[in-house]
Amino acid sequence: MFDDSHCAECKTVDCMMKCQWIDFDSIETSKQEITKLINEDEDCRILKECMVCFACDEYCPYNSHPFDKINELQEKYQSQDILPAVVQNSIDMYKAKGEFVPRPIDPKKPILNKCAFPKMNAKEIKGPMFENLQSVGGLHYFCQLVYQHVAKPSIIKERVPVILENFKKTGVLKDTEVICWHDECYGLYTSYCQRNNLEVPFKPVHIFEYVYNYLKDNESKIKKLNLKAAYQRNCSNRYVPETDKILDKICELIGVERVARKYDRENGLCCAAPFGMRGHKKEVRKAQNDNVQDMVDFGAQVCIFNCPMCKDTLERKVTGKGMKAYFISDLARLALGEKLDY
Repeated sequence: MFDDSHCAECKTVDCMMKCQWIDFDSIETSKQEITKLINEDEDCRILKECMVCFACDEYCPYNSHPFDKINELQEKYQSQDILPAVVQNSIDMYKAKGEFVPRPIDPKKPILNKCAFPKMNAKEIKGPMFENLQSVGGLHYFCQLVYQHVAKPSIIKERVPVILENFKKTGVLKDTEVICWHDECYGLYTSYCQRNNLEVPFKPVHIFEYVYNYLKDNESKIKKLNLKAAYQRNCSNRYVPETDKILDKICELIGVERVARKYDRENGLCCAAPFGMRGHKKEVRKAQNDNVQDMVDFGAQVCIFNCPMCKDTLERKVTGKGMKAYFISDLARLALGEKLDY
């Protein structure tokens, strides 16, 4: 959770000054806003204007997790302009229904966690890379971090302990590798749970790490793709920025040049999909257009995604500019000589 012990001594206030959505005109103004946040002042500008992209958590040099406090107060003061019916629909839609019946697994073998949407990326989870993996999926395994986007962190706190218990009932052990297809899953188990003192009963593995290790095991089969790619970095990846280096290693292995564009790495722009719920359509459209045009300006031929929502949101704009859209696993499969059937 939010640790304000370093805020008074912070001289740069990066969490506010680097924000891509709110224009803080000075360090002094930013410090005033942080003080309001610490004091739980309802008049704190951040609470109303925050676009819930999680970036401030990465910008903070002290790992203090300012977004946790922002999100908590957004719920307390209902400061986000989202229709209550939209929020309630989200809460109801992703609530696990019925009795949980665990799928039998072998805890000594890796497990692919498909989260709540086991059918969404079915076509991308094919071929030798995935065919021998056991898997779990469905709402009983849903990671819940989506509720940060609608300023309902209380739902996460309520449901995550149940999800962790479901994994225990499935039979996982502390050294059982659970491969997280989504950044939100990996961010939950390696960041959110740790800062909320929740014990994770297995070993989370990021999809980038799994793909990279598979490629290394099959390096003799790789044929370099010789492509230039832009990476669309998603919100939840802000919790686990260390995974960015693994993506670089994958790209190097398969002959993909990750173009050094403006909106990448720490300066990445999220897809802005959740912001439409707040009536910020003009800002959303501009951010998305700027982001995709930036890919074009730096010569990208393909766009790499690691979030289904980002891909659904931006794919039409990406392909409309003449680029192709791929999950990183797709590019890895192509480099290994597979033909994608879509």
